[in-house]
Amino acid sequence: MSIFANPFDAHTRLRCVCGQHASQAEHAALREPIAPSGADTLISQAVDQAVMRALFPHDSVRRRFLSAVGSPTAIAAISSVFPMAVAREAFAQSAAVEKPKLNVGFIPITCATPIIMADPMGFYRKQGLEVNIVKTAGWAVIRDKTLNKEYDAAHMLSPMPLAISVGAGATPVPYTMPAVENINGQAITLAMKHKDKRDPKQWKGFRFAVPFDYSMHNYLLRYYVAETGLDPDRDIQIRSVPPPEMVANLRADNIDGFLAPDPVNQRAVFDGVGFIHLFSKELWEGHPCCAFAASKEFVTSLPNTYAALLRAILEATAYAQKPENRKEIAAAIAPANHLNQPVTVVEQVLTGTFADGLGNVRKVPDRI
Repeated sequence: MSIFANPFDAHTRLRCVCGQHASQAEHAALREPIAPSGADTLISQAVDQAVMRALFPHDSVRRRFLSAVGSPTAIAAISSVFPMAVAREAFAQSAAVEKPKLNVGFIPITCATPIIMADPMGFYRKQGLEVNIVKTAGWAVIRDKTLNKEYDAAHMLSPMPLAISVGAGATPVPYTMPAVENINGQAITLAMKHKDKRDPKQWKGFRFAVPFDYSMHNYLLRYYVAETGLDPDRDIQIRSVPPPEMVANLRADNIDGFLAPDPVNQRAVFDGVGFIHLFSKELWEGHPCCAFAASKEFVTSLPNTYAALLRAILEATAYAQKPENRKEIAAAIAPANHLNQPVTVVEQVLTGTFADGLGNVRKVPDRI
C-alpha cells in the first residue's frame, strides 16, 4: 500500500508483499496510482502512517484493533496519548527555513528519482529551498562527504545510515533515514558471452560487481548463489564498483556480471554488452534499496529546513508513483548533470516496458 493511504482503515493493509498495495490481489494485478489529493492531505497521511507503523509494528494487530473499536474510537484513543493533529500541523506548515541553500548528494541511478526530479521539476523551490543536487561518484564518497558536512543530506543505500550510526568501520555518528526512496529496481545482468549460462551453478569463477559492501545488492547476490550451492566467498568474486563504472567494466571483460541498480542494467542492454538475467524482486519482492538520509544533527538543529526538504521529496515521490508521469520524469532526470543517460534507457526503466537483451520486449510495471 502507498505511504499516502489511510492507516485508520481496518480493511487496509499497511503491508502487502511489497508494502505498496491495499491487498495482495491488487499487488498482483498492478501497482495502483495514488488518488488525486492535495499536498496537505498527502503529508497528513504520511504522518499518520508513520505513527501507526510505530505503534503497531505488526500490521495484523493494527487491523484487529481497528476492527474491534472502529476508526473514530481508535483516532480518539491514539490522539489522547499522542498529539496527532499537532504532528500533522507541525510537519505540514511551511515555517521559515533556517538554511535555504542546501547541498544534497546523489548517485546517478533511478533509485534517486524523487531526490533528482525535485530539482528540475520545482518541488524544492515550492518549499522555499535552493537545493544543489550533487552527482557523486560512489557510495563511499557519499558517506565521506556527508560525514564531513559537505552535504546537508544525501541519497544512500538503506543499510548505510544504520552502518554509520553503529560505527561500522568508523566512529559512530547518529543518522536518520526518514524515507525509503524505492523498492525493487535492481537486477542481475550478465555479459552477453554468458547467454548459455543461466544456471547459477555454472557461475563458479565468475567475477561480480556490487555497488557497496553495505548494500542490498551484496546480500541478495550472496543469497542467490548460496541457494544453488556455491560459496559466495570462495566460488565467485564479489567486488565493489561504483554503478556509473559497471557497464564499462563489463564491456572491458573485467567482470562477468553485476547485481546493480538501474539504469545500469538497461544501459548494458542498450549498449549490447549485457542481458538482464533476473530482477531482484524475483529474489525478494518489495525489498528496500535506497533511502533519503540526514544526520540527527541536521534534523534537530534545522527542523524547519529538514521538514521542508522532506515535504519536497514526499511530494516528488507521490508524483513519481503515478504511471502517467513516468515519461515526463524520465526526460527530466536523463540529462548529463543528472543520470547522463539516453532518455529511452530511463523511460524503459521507469515505465517497465523494456528490451531484456535476449531479443524480448517485456512489460514489468513494478520493475521500480
